[in-house]
Amino acid sequence: MFVDTATILVRSGKGGDGAVSFRREKFIPKGGPNGGDGGKGGNVILVATQGVDTLLDFAGRHHWRADDGRPGARKQQIGRSAEDLIVKVPPGTLVYDDQAGQLLEDLDCVGKQVVVARGGKGGYGNEHFKSATNQTPRESTPGEPAEEKTLRLELKLIADVGLVGKPNAGKSTLLSVVSKARPKIADYPFTTLQPHLGIADLGGHRRLVIADIPGLIEGAHRGHGLGTQFLRHIERTRLLVHLLEIEPVDGSDPVDNYRAICQELAGYSQELASKPQVVVLSKMDTCGSAADGQAAAAAVQDALGLTLLPISSATGQNVSELLEQCWRLSGKKTEDRWADEGES
Repeated sequence: MFVDTATILVRSGKGGDGAVSFRREKFIPKGGPNGGDGGKGGNVILVATQGVDTLLDFAGRHHWRADDGRPGARKQQIGRSAEDLIVKVPPGTLVYDDQAGQLLEDLDCVGKQVVVARGGKGGYGNEHFKSATNQTPRESTPGEPAEEKTLRLELKLIADVGLVGKPNAGKSTLLSVVSKARPKIADYPFTTLQPHLGIADLGGHRRLVIADIPGLIEGAHRGHGLGTQFLRHIERTRLLVHLLEIEPVDGSDPVDNYRAICQELAGYSQELASKPQVVVLSKMDTCGSAADGQAAAAAVQDALGLTLLPISSATGQNVSELLEQCWRLSGKKTEDRWADEGES
């Protein structure tokens, strides 16, 4: 199950109380105060962890609590501090204070972390209060209280390329061909009900992380169909691959489909709509003949005034060319060059 939102309650550990104690030994009737300090309570820390892909762990566990610090003891013994509670989340998780509506941290890379609830400091034992005028203090301080927060977690997948298009445009099939991802594929709408990630290997240590986003319909940015449930997953992508079915099974027009999806992207976010796009005509193998396919592709291209790339995931037509084009537009080629120059 793919879970990309969760609301949880976190509570740090309370600090241990300071102790009130006096030294009592043979031949030392008035040994003075020796109560130790309390230990620190544990922090609650969220860490973006590789290998954690969804927020499923939070679906059945809503309370995350760190341990309290131990109280101080006699003989100036300091109470044991509690260990921090490490909570593993997927890279790309946004952490919000649910009550304040404030973004606390964007855990957008592996290893990034945020302390969401700080453990209380331990209280002072009575040895801290001794003085020349107060040689037998009977006072101590309690440990600091725990912090408690309600957090809202939202996952935005981190990918180089986002696949968008109407249902049945061929996104899942393309992902299964270029990577080892195995999304469910069928010939009815909304086969894909959750995002899928795949890694395409272009050779020579070149990798592209590709996200297959469930098909969009008109009104998606207002909540129709799957609505905005998954649109946020393509906000982090470097570019979009917009798939247009050359001969849609529902009898719709590829030109109208292109404009409808672009409208939904713009309605959700102008930043999203302005991302670089590679527009492809998919399922070219379904055309009656090569000549029919060329004619249909030319008609769509002329109507849109765009340069389109015809592909077929079934036959492999232009799939390699598509990946190479995505590599160039993603900017990763430039990043690799900088890395090579830095090592030299």
